[in-house]
Parts: sequence; C-alpha cells; structure tokens
Amino acid sequence: MAIAIIDYGAGNLFNVRNALKYLGFESEISSDAAVLCAADKLILPGVGAFPDAMNKLNASGLTEVIRAEAKRKPMLGICLGMQLLFEKGYEFAETQGLGLIEGYVDLLTCPGQKVPHMGWDDVKIVHPCAMTAGVNEGDMVYFVHSYKAVTDEENISLSAHYGQTIPALVRSGDIYGAQFHPEKSGDVGLNMLRNFARL
Repeated sequence: MAIAIIDYGAGNLFNVRNALKYLGFESEISSDAAVLCAADKLILPGVGAFPDAMNKLNASGLTEVIRAEAKRKPMLGICLGMQLLFEKGYEFAETQGLGLIEGYVDLLTCPGQKVPHMGWDDVKIVHPCAMTAGVNEGDMVYFVHSYKAVTDEENISLSAHYGQTIPALVRSGDIYGAQFHPEKSGDVGLNMLRNFARL
C-alpha cells in the first residue's frame, strides 16, 4: 500500500484521497499504526487549532509512531498538518508539536490585511526540491490559515507574500509541509501531490 493518510480526527481526509485517486495513486485513510508502518509514504492533513490537533494525535497513540516512521519514509503535512511538523505552536497556549522540522508556529500578523489569509496567492521558489518540480514563479495555490511557520530560510522551498513573507512549502530531508491546500490548488497543487507520491 503506497500512501497512508493519517486519520486522527482533525483532517480534511477525503479531498486528499480523492485527489490522489484522480492522479492514479493508491491511498488508505487509517488510524491503525500497523497500516502507517506498512505504508511507503504518509500524509498528515489537518484543520482546526494546533493544541486540539496535538491532543487528538496524542490521544490516538500515533504521535510516537509518526515520529518514528518519518525517519524512514517521505511524509507530507498539509495546512494544520504542516504546522504540527514543527517543534511547537503558540495558538491559545504553547504546545509541543511533532518536532520533525526546526521552528515554531505563531500568529499571522499582517497590517492592512485580513486574517485568516484565505484564497489564492502566488508562490516564489526559494529552495527547489522534489515537490517543486514543474512549479513556476507566480503559480497560484489556495491558502486558508491564521498562523504561520517561523523557521530557517534553508527549510523553505516555496514562499508567499501576504503583508509579510510566509513559508508556503517547507522541507527537511524527506519531510515536507504545505501551508496551502495542494488538493484544492488546481493543476499546480495536483502536480506537487504527484511529485510527492512519486518520491
């Protein structure tokens, strides 16, 4: 089984699975540790608040499974799932994340701009990676978020601008995180999902 989509009660699971199916890739939505361990790749979706999502992950018993498996295989976090990859988040209260990418997640403050950052925005290539193959400067992707990652520039593959620079796609080794929704970002997003599925 190629790709496991992690079900911990806080993810937009079916849109991701449908996008992968459209691209011709097998995937399974699961909360079973054995399924996650048997998969070739993992996807961690997420919607909602950082502390609630981490509480659900911890309650599911999957936190340590994910940390261990991320050392062995490619992993992609999407939206809140991307934020959970970092060491900690500051939504409502300081909360420990998965610690798979160095950095933290903090409130998006954009003077003169509405928060959440919602809608289509163009991306800039910072450090090309396997997932950005075929991506061009100015390609548009779809965002919905009120918090952003704060991390070293070397971890940023794509950025966007919304009153300030926002990490749009981050990477550390074979661990990737998309702040935008690739499954909702038309051909550009589907291309990046395809690139991930082919890793």
